[in-house]
Amino acid sequence: MSGTDYSYDEQGQFFPIFIATIVGIVTIPLTYTVLKPSSDPGATAPRIKTDYRPEHADLIDIQRKAQKKKERKLKRILTVVAGWATIAFMGYLIYVTARTIPKIWNPYDILGISDSASEREIKSHYKQLSKKYHPDKAKPDPAKNETLETINDYYVELVKAYKALTDEEIRNNFIQFGHPDGKQSFSIGIALPKFIVTDGNGKYVILVYAALLGILLPYLVGSWWYGTQRMSKEKVLIESANNLFREYDEGLEEGGIVSALSTGLEFQNALKGDKAESGLGKLESRILAEGTATPLAGGLSTKDRTVLEDLDGGARRKALALLWAYLGRVELDDPALNQAKIEVAPIAHALNTSFTAIALAFGTTAPILASYLTGQNLLQAMPPKASPLLQLPFITPAIAKAIEGDSRTHLSLQDYMALPEAYRKKLAVGKGLLTEAQYNTAMSVAKQLPRLQVEKAFFKVTGEKYIIPSSLVSLVVKGRFIPPGSQDIPEVNELDLEDIDPDEDDLDAILGRKKKGVKGAKSEEEKIVQPPLAFAPYFARDYSPRWHVFLTDSKQGKIAVPPFTFTTFDKPIYDESGKPTFNMQTLKAQFQAPPQAGHYTFVMHLICDSYVGFDTKMEVTLVVDEASKGADIEADDDISEPDEDSIAGQMQAMKSGVPAPPKKKKNKPESSDDEESNTEEEVEDTSDTDTDTDEE
Repeated sequence: MSGTDYSYDEQGQFFPIFIATIVGIVTIPLTYTVLKPSSDPGATAPRIKTDYRPEHADLIDIQRKAQKKKERKLKRILTVVAGWATIAFMGYLIYVTARTIPKIWNPYDILGISDSASEREIKSHYKQLSKKYHPDKAKPDPAKNETLETINDYYVELVKAYKALTDEEIRNNFIQFGHPDGKQSFSIGIALPKFIVTDGNGKYVILVYAALLGILLPYLVGSWWYGTQRMSKEKVLIESANNLFREYDEGLEEGGIVSALSTGLEFQNALKGDKAESGLGKLESRILAEGTATPLAGGLSTKDRTVLEDLDGGARRKALALLWAYLGRVELDDPALNQAKIEVAPIAHALNTSFTAIALAFGTTAPILASYLTGQNLLQAMPPKASPLLQLPFITPAIAKAIEGDSRTHLSLQDYMALPEAYRKKLAVGKGLLTEAQYNTAMSVAKQLPRLQVEKAFFKVTGEKYIIPSSLVSLVVKGRFIPPGSQDIPEVNELDLEDIDPDEDDLDAILGRKKKGVKGAKSEEEKIVQPPLAFAPYFARDYSPRWHVFLTDSKQGKIAVPPFTFTTFDKPIYDESGKPTFNMQTLKAQFQAPPQAGHYTFVMHLICDSYVGFDTKMEVTLVVDEASKGADIEADDDISEPDEDSIAGQMQAMKSGVPAPPKKKKNKPESSDDEESNTEEEVEDTSDTDTDTDEE
């Protein structure tokens, strides 16, 4: 009867395979995460060229380095190296073991014949070997280290193998059970050397397995699962997102959003223990002091001040005070407070992204726009409704106020840079203002900022002349990057404003997919262009600008088409020398047309989340025609005869004996005005006069 036999890996034959498998399960995925391209925008995106360093630049650099150290893959790289070293060593052991462990005795291998050989073939082959290796006939070959003894031993093995295979019962045992004695007991190989589980060591092995499988593995899986469940897709704590949801209100403005952001639990983690209270009095006295361009130094309104003072002491109140100190660029004369002021900005920016997602879910236009403006303020370290000139190096609230004079409205960067050079310089340079060198630095930065100017916006359906109900509509936005202060701007080429439909058989282009070219090579059309990293000298992170395009219904104050976000473009923004190319860029957002025919007027917003005053707001009208209009056009189309070069044409010629007539070419429409559903006049009237952000 057969039984079960447990055998240990006495010679280490299976133990290296077991270890290599376990290590490989961990090492291979980690290798992929190490080798995959970095998602850090600072690794590939260009930067604004300037040597400007703001106050406390050393503290900002420390924060940036600390963040990059967290994102660095050093631990994973070391783990991967150790893993592959272990796998290589196990491979070496497997190779050495395979050479030293004797093979299982197999008569077929000894005779050098196939398992399916017949008895006649076996006898014939054995006779040949006997003649060659019989001790009376074979002669030792010194070159092969042969002796009479080795020849005799080999001949004995041949005889044994022959006898085993000429006996019918033994041969059947080999064929059916793989052993000359028939069915054997079931053997389980344990991939551990025997010495580990003998001599009283077994209990320690059990403890190790219990710790690995009963404690460590559940802990790692639980930590991973809990980590995925406690964070939202915006990379903030779920509890923080819940707090922001409770703080949401349709009447929130930028100052109210800043107050709402202070509810994030991330601030409690950053301001633990004594940090929550230390320096709070000094901090509040600084931000609530009289400001030069605003009533309060921190840029707070009366309502914002009331919200701050109504909070109980603790992490939230200090976080809110630090946020206003950051936005107002208030000097705190305390290294710890200044460092904390810089730390809270990236946290607030991430929380603001979560708040934007919440506002989009509610769909009310005002808080959505306010959240985008708050994001701009956090990146540029500017209080709400501050002068856009503060985005330039060395410009302080006092200098911005002096440049703007008695104007009740702020001067945008593009309006300021559009002033005559001499007058612009006169406003900014002088005693108590900028020096000549500071002014030149500010102008240099301004002329590099990527401001996207919309030239045309219209609706169309790919491949169709009319837009019918429930069709897939594309909002096509044509624009050029024109930095403030640009000169010699070329006129718009009308051909660049057209949107040519792809070929009917170009499925990739119709679906918006990138064409697959030669591996390792990219055509000009496939190359993506990254804009420069946001010029945000006070923000302790590298940030790549994003442009959001969406449609709102001004009558209802609701969002009609959710934002489409663009981070890269298809044509170069700057040339090799750093000068703007003024290339026409194309942004497309697809959505479903309304289910009924009619004229639908929307407000299109194009928001740049990194700069203040670079946004566009304009009216666009979508004309949806009756479905019957599209059907009539299809019916009017002539069905041409198959082309003689096509398969159908050749088959027709074979049947009739007459060559098929050439295929008639359809007249190409002269313009795409019809595709724009009669919105051209309205778009041109608004885009030429109203391309700056207006409050809705």
